[in-house]
Amino acid sequence: MRKLCILLLVVSTASFAQKKDKKPAVQQVEKQIIRQGNEFYKQNNFQDAEIQYKKALDVNPNYEKANYNLGNAIYQQDRFDEAVPRYDLVTKTTKDKTVKGENFHNIGNAMMKKKDYDKAINAYKNSLRNNPNDDETRYNLALAQKMRKKEADNKDDKKNKDDQNKNDKNKEDQNKENQDQNKNKDKSDQGDKNKDQKGNDKDKSKNQDQNDNQQQQQKPQPNKLSPQQIKQLLEAMNNEENKTQKKINAKKAKGRKVKQEKDW
Repeated sequence: MRKLCILLLVVSTASFAQKKDKKPAVQQVEKQIIRQGNEFYKQNNFQDAEIQYKKALDVNPNYEKANYNLGNAIYQQDRFDEAVPRYDLVTKTTKDKTVKGENFHNIGNAMMKKKDYDKAINAYKNSLRNNPNDDETRYNLALAQKMRKKEADNKDDKKNKDDQNKNDKNKEDQNKENQDQNKNKDKSDQGDKNKDQKGNDKDKSKNQDQNDNQQQQQKPQPNKLSPQQIKQLLEAMNNEENKTQKKINAKKAKGRKVKQEKDW
């Protein structure tokens, strides 16, 4: 870009007072004011140069040299939007194609400073139409076209990067959502599992109670006999009674006199 600035400066700082073009019909006082402005310009005192050029235009508003040089002084102060109308005015009033080409060239320079590459390219093309042999304008045109392509590529890269970032963010959000869903599902499954476990524990407790009740029912209560035991006890009592009766009968039989049949 420094090379561009050097090239731009060569043309931008050119002044009509140094050219051998046909001089317009102006008074000596305007010429003197222009000369004073040019001296300030050479000293890089662009503010005072601007003042002098404006004074010359106050005397003669159609003074092309004053408009061109004023455009240069304003350009050097980086006020590009103000410089362009001065150059544009000269392109409409001058009949000299070389002068017209120089003003279009400087319009292109101002557009380059503003990074408006489309307008810069159009200005350089207009300059070459009026002055086809201007190598500096041809170089600046090529550079403007290169910068425009680079800008377009950067925009495409930025768009692709933004799209990629958007896709990555969407994937991240989707992954987070899936993780949340899985987390909630795990909680739900765990809750169901705990619920089932509680149900199983409750069923086990119920079954245990039932088993305990059954065992309690099967187990003889204190001071109470089961039907089987009662039956066995009755049988035992009957047996004992039978034995006792037999003994009694035996004793009776033993004490009774034996009746003998008489032998008549």
